[in-house]
Amino acid sequence: MSASLRISGYASLFNQTDLSGDVVSQGAFAASILALPDGRLPMLFGHETSAPIGVWDRVVEDRTGLFVSGQLIGGSGEADRIATLIRQGAVSGLSIGYRVRRSGRNQTGRLLTELDLWEVSVVAFPMLRSARITQIDDLLPSHKGNMAYA
Repeated sequence: MSASLRISGYASLFNQTDLSGDVVSQGAFAASILALPDGRLPMLFGHETSAPIGVWDRVVEDRTGLFVSGQLIGGSGEADRIATLIRQGAVSGLSIGYRVRRSGRNQTGRLLTELDLWEVSVVAFPMLRSARITQIDDLLPSHKGNMAYA
């Protein structure tokens, strides 16, 4: 059985200091989200660009932070293993891959005010400890070939 999952969570939260001292300000992702082709973003595991594991098809900035929801596409041994790790809670972190377009300084390090968002990864240890998967839904093939939630 394919281990496809729909996962959702906050990949970044505003005004929280990550382990490197960076803080993302509200609005930092707005321009980058508008420029996304088809509103989609690659889903990676551990920022490994050579082997995407799925696609984030909902990427929104709200008052809290950067919310993402997408499908981990099962069917390969590695993707199925990652899906199992997520289901079991062994891997629950989210991490953003980006380029800084504008930033300033704050007491702890950088204040990131505009980011060019490249990808969001599923990780074991996120730099921002509160960036986590918050919902997991199994996807099952329906009789019409479309995906259905379990």
